[in-house]
Amino acid sequence: MSKKESFLVNRIKSIGYAFKGAAYLVKTESSIKIQVFIAIAVTIAGFYFDISKTEWLIQIGFIGLVMSSEGMNTAVEYISDFIHPDRHDSIGRIKDIAAGAVFIAATCATIAALIIYIPKIF
Repeated sequence: MSKKESFLVNRIKSIGYAFKGAAYLVKTESSIKIQVFIAIAVTIAGFYFDISKTEWLIQIGFIGLVMSSEGMNTAVEYISDFIHPDRHDSIGRIKDIAAGAVFIAATCATIAALIIYIPKIF
């Protein structure tokens, strides 16, 4: 009988798995690469325009929302393809809904960025 691992050891392993998944996502998915580029660009803009703490929180929150929803979208695509590799209307609808969630998050992030940066640019 093996000794059960401690809560702390399990949390550390979970963080490792999460980091591995995030690294895989960034290495393999072109859409997340674009989002990382945008995240870096708006972060640089945030420093350049000296945005407020509240604006930073909004910006960081939306970066996290868009990138995490893209990760979930990718996971939905992988599991859908695993379950039903051939084209199927229901699987297509599931994938479209997941992509739509990313679209909603990205649209809201864009609107927030415009609200933050347009007054600073003009």
